[in-house]
Amino acid sequence: MAERSWSVPSLVLALGLVACGGGYVETPLPEDTAGGPDIHLEPEVRIVEDQVGRNATFATMLAAHDLGDVAYAFVEAVRPVFDPRTLQVEHPYKLVYGRDDRFRRFEYHVDEDQYLQVVSRPDSEARFDATLIDYEKEHEEVAMRGAIDRGNNSLTAAMDAGGGSIQLAMSMADVFAGEIDFNTELQPGDHFNLLYDRFVRDEIHVTYGDVLAATFHNDGRDLSAFRFEVPGEDPGYFDADGRSLKRQFLKSPLPFEPRITSRFSYRRLHPILGTRRAHLGVDYGAPTGTRVIAVARGTVEFAARSGNSGNMVQLRHTNGYQTYYLHLSRFARGIRPGVRVMQGQTIGYVGSTGLSTGPHLDYRIRKNGTFVNPLVEIRNTPPGDPVPPDQMPAFQVLRDRWQAQLAGGSAPGLRESPESPGVSAQ
Repeated sequence: MAERSWSVPSLVLALGLVACGGGYVETPLPEDTAGGPDIHLEPEVRIVEDQVGRNATFATMLAAHDLGDVAYAFVEAVRPVFDPRTLQVEHPYKLVYGRDDRFRRFEYHVDEDQYLQVVSRPDSEARFDATLIDYEKEHEEVAMRGAIDRGNNSLTAAMDAGGGSIQLAMSMADVFAGEIDFNTELQPGDHFNLLYDRFVRDEIHVTYGDVLAATFHNDGRDLSAFRFEVPGEDPGYFDADGRSLKRQFLKSPLPFEPRITSRFSYRRLHPILGTRRAHLGVDYGAPTGTRVIAVARGTVEFAARSGNSGNMVQLRHTNGYQTYYLHLSRFARGIRPGVRVMQGQTIGYVGSTGLSTGPHLDYRIRKNGTFVNPLVEIRNTPPGDPVPPDQMPAFQVLRDRWQAQLAGGSAPGLRESPESPGVSAQ
């Protein structure tokens, strides 16, 4: 086969042209041929790339590319597989044209898992077939490590320094939510290892899957977690001996970065009234709008304004427990008396309603009619069910494999990742 030679005009076409003022890129692809130098080749296909604009619809997008006359047929073909009203601003899309400059195909990025493809039928310029297609992704099991120190004194900072992300920090905090209060219990010298699923598309776009396994050395304690699915149940996390890490109550009703500004006390000096009175909860300082979550599964008993408590949610749980969430800026959608909520579900948002000096959450627990110290009581709540005896062999196989990867990549196929010195991928 003769060696390919490019003229300057042909090379410009191959690299693509940016349309002046149009905000999109046109990329003609050269035909592979054995022609000699300085021969102009008609492109086999032309690709126009753009992004969804503000208030855009499929009709306006097509009209911007001189396809407005087929918009109705296009949208009707799309409806059965994708709601046209859910177009997202700045999501990329592209139009593909054939050699005769006839429109052939439209592709729109729906999310990190799928894209919408609309193909023009060869027998008509106004008939289309629409499909949602899964992106092809490379799956990796990635191991990383991190440490809490003066320079990285929070889980997010330690995760970032180790090559992870805020999303991973949140996932790890959820795994150990029944064992560690990430608001108050992190100490310099704490350290962790983490193994998680990662999916890579086009060698660029990365999405994170489940935390598979983790170890956390916290204030002298060594904790471990391994994801395992008991047949017929949702996946859960268990320690190395198969004991459940899930407890009736989470250790905190907020994401893991806020601070405690006031503790449970029978004689607290009230910051507004200036008198000493009981404060039967724990105050967490956090920005207005921070999510507040249910610490346990339960039923909403109250969700309304309540005098000095401001906007308040009251939940009823099993074993004689009730929890209270005060001074909310607003309630989460659907939160009203009688509604059942799941552990970790958003029930409201931090605010400063009622008698309050600033945005914070006043969180309280009552057991059998008496308010108790939340920071103490949650240690006494029972764990979930362990791995059943008949499932222990399968659990142990998975645990041993993941322990090897957490220990530094001794499992077959583990390789060093370019993300950071503390990250390796399988």
